[in-house]
Amino acid sequence: MSGATLAGRGDAAAGQLLGQRVLREHVGSVYDTYGISTLTHLGFVIVFGCIIYSQLSDARLLFWMAALVAVDIYVFFTPRWTPDKPASESPYWARKISRMVTLVSMITAVVPWFIVPHENLPMTSLLMAVIVGSCARAAQSLWPLKPALFGYTLPMSLGMIIALAWQGDGLHLFLAAAGSAYLMLTLHAGVRQHRLLTDSLMLRFENEALAARLGEQIAATERASEEKTRFLGAASHDLRQPLHAIALFGAALENELRGRPESRNAERLMRAVNALGASLDTMLDVSRLDAGVITPSPQPVELDALFLPLNHTFSAQAEQKELQLRVRASGLWVRSDPQLLHRMLSNLMDNALKYTVQGGVTVTARDRGDTVWIEVRDTGIGIAPEQSHRIFEEFYQIDNPGRDRARGLGIGLSIVRRLSRLLGHPVQMHSRPGRGTHFRVVLPTVPPQVSALVGPFPAGSAELSVRRRAAALPGRVLLMDDELEIREAMTGLLRSHAIDAHAVADEAAAADALHQARAEGRPFGLLMCDYRLADGVDGLDAGLRLSRHAGAELPLLLITGETSPDRLQRVRESGVPVLFKPVAPDALLQAMAGLAAAS
Repeated sequence: MSGATLAGRGDAAAGQLLGQRVLREHVGSVYDTYGISTLTHLGFVIVFGCIIYSQLSDARLLFWMAALVAVDIYVFFTPRWTPDKPASESPYWARKISRMVTLVSMITAVVPWFIVPHENLPMTSLLMAVIVGSCARAAQSLWPLKPALFGYTLPMSLGMIIALAWQGDGLHLFLAAAGSAYLMLTLHAGVRQHRLLTDSLMLRFENEALAARLGEQIAATERASEEKTRFLGAASHDLRQPLHAIALFGAALENELRGRPESRNAERLMRAVNALGASLDTMLDVSRLDAGVITPSPQPVELDALFLPLNHTFSAQAEQKELQLRVRASGLWVRSDPQLLHRMLSNLMDNALKYTVQGGVTVTARDRGDTVWIEVRDTGIGIAPEQSHRIFEEFYQIDNPGRDRARGLGIGLSIVRRLSRLLGHPVQMHSRPGRGTHFRVVLPTVPPQVSALVGPFPAGSAELSVRRRAAALPGRVLLMDDELEIREAMTGLLRSHAIDAHAVADEAAAADALHQARAEGRPFGLLMCDYRLADGVDGLDAGLRLSRHAGAELPLLLITGETSPDRLQRVRESGVPVLFKPVAPDALLQAMAGLAAAS
């Protein structure tokens, strides 16, 4: 069976379902006044019948009135439609109400033949007024069901018109013509109202169906996004564990081989590990930003002090690609978070260098009154208009079908977008394919301050190393991690830096080690815990319990490869310092020194 046939059947089924829903609304509208209309008609028949009988004294009117009363009683007590009836039964109920009102109208159509031949003009006028009023009421209450509208209006109106025309004189012919004109106008108005009501109902249900499909698509997109987040979190965590061990073993090996010819291989190993760790850190940044665990700390920032380390960081990359990198001083100050602004500009500069083959990249800051424009311009491949709305999506890269690793993961600009929202710094983009791209970050300006704020230093820089060596490291460290390789790698690294490290796998062993250390008079100066421990044990809770029970408040450092937004938010709320796997040795030692100094 062809796809077109299946699609046609699907459209036919959808159209049939839509028609049933519309008919159900029509039936419900008519039956909404079913009871009160039937009782009103019954009362009117009795009153009207008594009036005309008192004037004409025609015994046939009594039989007519009895028949009409009997029909009204049947109509009132017969089973009727209720809102709990399925839509598939709507045609049956529509036919039933049409048959009943047609029967009532046919019995009513007899009465003009009892009244008109008497040539009693007042009674004839009263009859016409009654029938015209009934048709007007029917046009208002029965137009949702066209068969019911015609079934009720036509028999009684035609009965009156024919009875009038049958008399043959001018007055009755005129009244018959007037009745015919009124009937045509009434039916035309009723049909028009029926069409308008049907069209409005179809539009309403189509909109509801579109809204439902849109809701399903949004829900499916959200589920896909959640599944992607869970997959990235699980994959990132599982990759970080062995990479963390490799980084620790590699750092210990590099420290031991320093000054020997074999150290070059250790350096190459660490460069590869650091490159992989940077990719994982990029994915972690997305999770941390989505989790809301990053809180900006706006303060006055001197852009020249921020541009200097950016120039140092990317000058080597530009030279390697034979590109010109110009980072121009401006003397301007802005209000922002220096660390997050540094990351935002780093991603923009890194993206510009990756997609520029010849020419160069220019970074400038311009004073625009209450704002400052930081502009990153490149002479790269540019961005086509149809791709401009996608460049801030995760993992989207222009002209990189082979997923060249040199171009990264395609997450840098998605981080820029998140940081832009977090900091309140709008990002604008203009590009011409083949001519280059221009990104602009708009920041609030502040007056120059007394002293320049020192910009953030890249991890592993000489400044960090000096500060780390100047700080006192803890003499003894207790590590709690359920993976043997990480325990061995961490103890090897710490011992290579003259730190007495003791590693355990669970909370019970850690409690025993703390108790024994106090008994020997050699307490631990720091407790390091992995977030995820064996059998689902929460390392944060376990670490906090151990830290409190250690007597004096024992500094706690959490180490994790976790990327789940909910868990990252929980870590942030705990206030416990945290490092993310794979942990760079310099960052680890610096954090340990800071906690030891604070305690």
